[in-house]
Amino acid sequence: MQTHVARLSLADFRNYSSLALDFATGAVVLTGDNGAGKTNLLEAVSFLSPGRGLRRAVLEDVARAGAPGGFAVHARLEGAFGEVEIGTGTFGEPGEAAGRRVRINGVAVRSADEMLDFVRVMWLTPSMDALFTGPAAERRRFIDRLVLAIDPAHGRRALDYEKAMRGRNRLLADNVRDDAWFEAIETQMAETGAAIAAARVEIVRLLGVMIERLPGDGPFPQADVALSGTLEEMLPGMAAVDAEEAFRRALADNRGRDRAAGRTLDGPHRSDLLVRHRPKDMAAELCSTGEQKALLTGLVLSHARLVAELSGAAPILLLDEIAAHLDAGRRAALFSILDDLGCQAFMTGTDPELFSSIRGTAQFLTVSGGQVTPG
Repeated sequence: MQTHVARLSLADFRNYSSLALDFATGAVVLTGDNGAGKTNLLEAVSFLSPGRGLRRAVLEDVARAGAPGGFAVHARLEGAFGEVEIGTGTFGEPGEAAGRRVRINGVAVRSADEMLDFVRVMWLTPSMDALFTGPAAERRRFIDRLVLAIDPAHGRRALDYEKAMRGRNRLLADNVRDDAWFEAIETQMAETGAAIAAARVEIVRLLGVMIERLPGDGPFPQADVALSGTLEEMLPGMAAVDAEEAFRRALADNRGRDRAAGRTLDGPHRSDLLVRHRPKDMAAELCSTGEQKALLTGLVLSHARLVAELSGAAPILLLDEIAAHLDAGRRAALFSILDDLGCQAFMTGTDPELFSSIRGTAQFLTVSGGQVTPG
């Protein structure tokens, strides 16, 4: 059964002072001029997942300019679980330091990860067009979001690893020589780091199975996906417990080198995602802009299919300005795949004609100056 946002309500979110919308299942097309607030609506839906949304925004910047408090997003979801109400935001908080709060069916939850019990949200935005040519940190963030949609515990492991690594880096910077302190922190880093790497290796393996289902001569080319990194390269041929111990020993052996550098130089925080255009046997970063967009779209769609098969419900997809970057053939193929997935997909664009082939089956809305009308 499909999981979808049936109703979305906003208060002081970006350019929306107050808004309530009912959505149909399937495709939702939001059209309007640049700056009208289309992406803001997608961002609001993205807050139904852990993190800072598709813009990775500073929370205090999300609240509407001049609003007396923070912002609030409320959604009624429908799915195999029946109906669930999720509310999140910073409304009434003095600033970003307090973070955002999450309520599920009116009850405050300890972690935003609990939203993953009901909905998975993935997105593809113009800012991701530079994924293959930009810094490795963006690709790590991308692969970790793919993992999180399958394994909700991944986010907590990543936070624990980062916390331990910051502790080790402080010891290095302060020139601490106490082995017991290092051993305690490095043991935690090895345990969480090995788990992070193992989860990444597994998602790449599973994603590869989905990619094989893409036609070799299709509009979204097959990709060869791999990981580079100390732990990720160990794991395919080594038991996780052995990789964990090897990483712990490496951290201990490299204290001198890391002390000179002032930071930890090896670990899953330095890993990278490697993608190749299989039909052309070319690294993704060397492909044309159009080829990179098609590769990335194919990866996101393959992952959506994977989530649907493993969880029984396809993720909600947020596709910002997707049609403008695809030719007519690829647009038709995209719409067909989305229909086959049976997922709720929010798509934005300035030209409604780019979506004319799905008029009658998709819900069309026009966005203008913080107002949304049927369109």
